Amino acid sequence: MLDLNIDDIGKQLIEEVADLTEVPAGAYNFRVNSQLAGRHTTENIDIMNKENVSGIDIFIKPNTKGESVHIPVVVSASGIKETVYNDFFIGDNCDVVIVAGCGIDNCGEHDAQHDGVHRFYVGKNSKVKYVEKHYGSGDGNGKRILNPVTEVYMEEGSTMEMQMEQIKGVDSTERSTIAELKANAKLVVKERLMTHGSQYAKSDYDVTLIGDNSTADVVSRSVARDTSSQTFNARITGNAPCNGHTECDSIIMDEGKILAIPSLEANNVDAMLFHEAAIGKIAGDQLIKLMTLGLTEAEAEEQIIKGFLR
Repeated sequence: MLDLNIDDIGKQLIEEVADLTEVPAGAYNFRVNSQLAGRHTTENIDIMNKENVSGIDIFIKPNTKGESVHIPVVVSASGIKETVYNDFFIGDNCDVVIVAGCGIDNCGEHDAQHDGVHRFYVGKNSKVKYVEKHYGSGDGNGKRILNPVTEVYMEEGSTMEMQMEQIKGVDSTERSTIAELKANAKLVVKERLMTHGSQYAKSDYDVTLIGDNSTADVVSRSVARDTSSQTFNARITGNAPCNGHTECDSIIMDEGKILAIPSLEANNVDAMLFHEAAIGKIAGDQLIKLMTLGLTEAEAEEQIIKGFLR
């Protein structure tokens, strides 16, 4: 079990956003209600507090391979509103996993809000897998608000895979992601999102391919239930011979609303850019097939959604 200065609610939130039930191997920084709850560094990964603003700097030495960094954030006190700045300096020839994410449990009357600004400086030929999950819980009238900002600056030959997931409990979120890729760099973004009730979610992606043979693939899958609403805005700009693709695939249910705005800008004759967008309801034949296997309509819907967001 997590043996840190974290209560049961905090531990549950950490399990949801970081898949942790024990203290992880490798480097970590746990933040609970705006306070440090635990930190560990390694020979190759250092974590330092920023001096002028709230947040940390993470330094990963060149040639670091097979190591991980966990930096989950937990907010369980109503009324907390914070902005945190975390910068990742990843040396050349690394292969690492970075797990972030924020969980908010709000049982009070006041809004709880965490805005995280993450900046990644990815060295030459490095490979980074980044996982960011958001989760909300609590039965208070106060809202659970998350506004993540992610900036990615990729050197030649680097690769970054970003898994962005928000499935439950967040009342309002505005996600902003920008990326700049140099020659032979590759970025893959996989967004998974579900809204329900009267929740609102907006995702903005702005990717610029500035180096020869750079590649970007930005894919979002989302479900809007009840009266919730979503906006997906993805822009890929090709300034060199490159390949870019963005895709939004969404299921709309009940009285939900979804707006998809894919955008492409080619500034080089050899820029190859593509976009796809599809919004629709659950197919009736899918429901019927599962119901013939003994599932209720509600159970069939849940199985389809679970598979769609996998």
